[in-house]
Amino acid sequence: MTLPPALATFPWRVVLPLTLLVAFSAAVLHSAAGGSMTPYASSQLLRFAIFLVMALIMSYFPQHWAKMAAVPVYVVILLLLMAVEAVGALGGGSQRWLQLGPLVLQPSELMKPGIVLILAAFFSALPVGLINSWRALLVPLALMALPMGLVLLQPDLGTALAIGFGGIVLMFLASIPMKWFVGGGVAAVVLAPVAYFFGLQPYQQQRVLTFLDPESDPQGSGYHIIQSKIAIGSGGFSGKGFGQGSQSQLDYLPEPHTDFVFATMAEEWGLLGGLLVLLIFGIVLRWGLLVARDAPDRFSRLLAGGMTATIFFYVAVNLMMVMGLAPVVGIPLPFMSHGGSSMMTNMICVGSIMMVERWNRQGRRTGF
Repeated sequence: MTLPPALATFPWRVVLPLTLLVAFSAAVLHSAAGGSMTPYASSQLLRFAIFLVMALIMSYFPQHWAKMAAVPVYVVILLLLMAVEAVGALGGGSQRWLQLGPLVLQPSELMKPGIVLILAAFFSALPVGLINSWRALLVPLALMALPMGLVLLQPDLGTALAIGFGGIVLMFLASIPMKWFVGGGVAAVVLAPVAYFFGLQPYQQQRVLTFLDPESDPQGSGYHIIQSKIAIGSGGFSGKGFGQGSQSQLDYLPEPHTDFVFATMAEEWGLLGGLLVLLIFGIVLRWGLLVARDAPDRFSRLLAGGMTATIFFYVAVNLMMVMGLAPVVGIPLPFMSHGGSSMMTNMICVGSIMMVERWNRQGRRTGF
């Protein structure tokens, strides 16, 4: 029996695991809200449904649309970041959001896939012979520095690092000379003390110190990490049971529905729940890498690889953060943390990879 074309080409191998992950996250958010679907779980499911439709629509965009959109999208997001500095809403001590009618938007989130798109377009248009030139280094660095500078003014170190990570991955995938990466790594090590003392806000410096020794201030800056590690460790192999997590239910764990949602899950579902989450992320990331590997041209390969790297950055930094392996920088866990901007950004990444996957199929049918 032959499936209808619409079903045969539907991206089941990513939609099914993502739907399972979001359904699991809704259960965790239900528990984090004290046994209620509102305000977290219901909005999480609704946002996923809306942005999944958006991603599926994106998957039908032709390649020339994506290339033409690269510069306008980058410029619009830059203008939104400037608008944040002028009229942005304050929250949690940072100025990161724009109030656009009923919509509250965090433009810095949009720059994560935006920097991947603009650099993929740049390197695909760059003649191969110029990949060793200074142009291949300085133009991407300038394109990264503008939004990173605006995001650091908010201040939001985690998002600035995510933008930089996406840009560096694109430069690596584009095969610019390895000596520039080595030189950049040496410069980063040398300039790290300068950046710490003169580039970071006092609270960001404290986060670094807390990461190195959270027990030095257990009731202050180290509280988040200590409570998170207690929650994860107390879950054991199979967890305390759905709705039975003391750290989140008794409000010991800060931000149990956003940055520390993995700790909320691990306390109630244990190692088994954690392995399920890691398995699903592994399936999604593997899918993205396979799509990038099969891409027939440089633009498609860079776009899929960069979007996959962006999702990986979210996952890796959040998990390291909640386990005390990285400073707390406010990076949410994709598809599990409650938040509209984060869900939108990650679904844009997924939609872009779906788009490349469709280009790959079309290329095979036409013989390219």
